[in-house]
Amino acid sequence: MESAFPRIDSLDADPAEVRAVANAMERLPPAEECTVVEDRTIPGPAGAIPVRIYQPAGAPPPGERDVALPGVVYYHGGGWVICGLDTHDNGCRRIANDLGAVVVSVDYRLAPEHKYPAGPDDAYAALCWTAEHADELGVDPARLAVAGDSAGGNIAAVVALRARDRNGPPLAFQLLIYPVIDSSSKRNDYPSKTENATGYFLTTVQMEWYRKQYLPDDAAGELPDVSPCLAESLAGLPPACIVTAEMDPLRDEGERYAELLEAVGVPVVLYRAAGMFHGFFNMDAVLEGAKHAQKAAFDAARAHL
Repeated sequence: MESAFPRIDSLDADPAEVRAVANAMERLPPAEECTVVEDRTIPGPAGAIPVRIYQPAGAPPPGERDVALPGVVYYHGGGWVICGLDTHDNGCRRIANDLGAVVVSVDYRLAPEHKYPAGPDDAYAALCWTAEHADELGVDPARLAVAGDSAGGNIAAVVALRARDRNGPPLAFQLLIYPVIDSSSKRNDYPSKTENATGYFLTTVQMEWYRKQYLPDDAAGELPDVSPCLAESLAGLPPACIVTAEMDPLRDEGERYAELLEAVGVPVVLYRAAGMFHGFFNMDAVLEGAKHAQKAAFDAARAHL
């Protein structure tokens, strides 16, 4: 991974070069078959948004179902700068098949060309579209969830706040996989930002670079729409599962968010993956720790979906 993934060693790294390296990475073939995998575009606030829709294996076509399926709107990681539908294809297939859910993976606009709030704006629009097209997709609108990893976990948490504050769509669950939760001036006060600053794939310097690409200015980091932990209230948010990795700079902010949610009565399953690093969750082909984390996350999701 160190040899293949774009290395960001300073805040002056060129975003175009970083993205070129990421796009050149070898992609694994699909590990799981779904009944249907469809690429399409949906309306967004600044034009069409590409999405990929997964119908789980063994599911009848949407119009022939006796019971509609849960729906999961998924936001990929990549520091708000890199990655897309292809990099997270296998993970979305697994979610669809393990949960028996329709997954809508969202190719939201990326920084630095499209800084905040472009990504969350697209993400929330995709959730609204999914709810509005529930019948077409074969989705039960009462069993909608958002999910995402890393920067996508940040976007999922932000979308959950928006859905609460904008009167919908109602969410039954949120799955946040090693999410970025705090981009404020206090973002580096967490012990894991120092303890795991280097040596475990994602570094604290890299997180600073991603933040620099994403935010229009430092002040934006103080917004709850960027740093969900700063929301005036977290009450009324959907039940959550938060997965963290022991050797991840982002570990402590994710776990702090779990504490804040629990403090206001939001049901939370917090799972810390022992010995794991940022980005491990979909590496179940080689890591037992990924299998255990997936089981914990999917079990938590099933309880609410």
